[in-house]
Amino acid sequence: MKFRTTLVLMAAFLALLAFVLLFESRSRGKKAAEDKLVDLSSDDVRKISLKKEDETIIFKKDDKGDWLIVEPLEAKADTYEVNRLAQDFSSLKLERVVELEGGDPAKYEIPKKELTLWYKDREQPIKLLIGLENPLDKTLFAKRDDDSRIVLLPSYLKSALEKTIFDFRQKDIFKFETQDVKNIKLQAKDISWEAQKKEEDWYFLEPVSALARKSRVEDVLRALSGLRAKEFVSEQKQEADLEKHGLKDSEYSVTLALPSSNQEVTFTLHKDGDKVYATTSLSSKIIEAESQVLTDIEKKIEDLREKQVVVFNTWEASKVQVKKPDVSLIAAKGKDDKWFFESPAKEEVDKSKVETFIRKIESLEASEFIDSPAGLEQYGLAPPQAEITIWTKRDESEKQVQILIGQQDEEKKQVIVKNAGLDYLFRVDSSFLNEIPAKAQEWRPAPPEEKKEDQQKEEKK
Repeated sequence: MKFRTTLVLMAAFLALLAFVLLFESRSRGKKAAEDKLVDLSSDDVRKISLKKEDETIIFKKDDKGDWLIVEPLEAKADTYEVNRLAQDFSSLKLERVVELEGGDPAKYEIPKKELTLWYKDREQPIKLLIGLENPLDKTLFAKRDDDSRIVLLPSYLKSALEKTIFDFRQKDIFKFETQDVKNIKLQAKDISWEAQKKEEDWYFLEPVSALARKSRVEDVLRALSGLRAKEFVSEQKQEADLEKHGLKDSEYSVTLALPSSNQEVTFTLHKDGDKVYATTSLSSKIIEAESQVLTDIEKKIEDLREKQVVVFNTWEASKVQVKKPDVSLIAAKGKDDKWFFESPAKEEVDKSKVETFIRKIESLEASEFIDSPAGLEQYGLAPPQAEITIWTKRDESEKQVQILIGQQDEEKKQVIVKNAGLDYLFRVDSSFLNEIPAKAQEWRPAPPEEKKEDQQKEEKK
């Protein structure tokens, strides 16, 4: 009897416990729901209206999911900024309830601002009315139009509500893909040059025919592609606007050819005191831009020319050939990154020696260019004193570079070299000549005894 009573009491206790847990769970769920003034998906927002004391801004999402400003003007919006606005107010937590019902909104100056959000598949929009700032903790008095409660919203929402139409506008209005540009003509005060892209490399056409340093040309393109407005000066430019802001006959002009879109666009820029104005031939707008853009594009051709004699990466080298009147050898990289002679005989090569030599060739830079040389004979290049050819491989792509070595100036410690793929010559430091093997023996691995001696010498140092 006693045991049965214990079981009954235990069952009653468990039932009561289950009821309490269920009640607490429901209470927590109800409280969580009550803690949010809005609990919808920001992805479903299709339209937003932000009404303030002095203006009303209306945003609409287009078919591609990008935001547009439709009032008080038509312009592309900064999608990140508008999405953030939609996110902040679609999952809107409240700090606390001030008055459950019957409160007077006017007492809290509600509404000083109105934010209305239209959602997909929802007939009525959500309208939020925002009033005074609470001086105690900077929270905001507010209410939802269809909710009797007056509540306090988090203080961080204030910055979003105070943003101007400029804050919500897309600032980089002259965007293009830098990889689509195939030709560039630049005029900047006393600087003038033209370059053309051939495969992956840039070549100057004017004022000299030469290889450009790819990264430097791309820096110029990125500066233009990333041009951002500090202020919108004119929405629909006229001749008078161009004249007023110095853009009719501007000292800065950059023309880009974009064959993939069958377009050509010309950027014109003008500096007036500490302000820089910009527009393009494909835009109706004039903007005030950051002055840094002029520093980025005002590059002399000397700063943009490729100074490396041959451009490649040592780690991509797969074969090297050295030809001199008295020596000819070829070494190739095999399995496990080991190097072997292909000629004069099939045998292993000292990896460190051949790769040190290749690095020397990779690092050759011009101390001076010799453009449009009259003839190669006078520079000791017909025939050359030596030829060095390096093959590189990246993925399935193979490339070959070759340099020809000419006259050496022993007093200046310089030598003239030619990249076989270019029409001009380079003067470079001649110290690399000491690394050219006079015979195959110099690239063969040292015998074990010599290696041991070398290690001992290194340890003593």
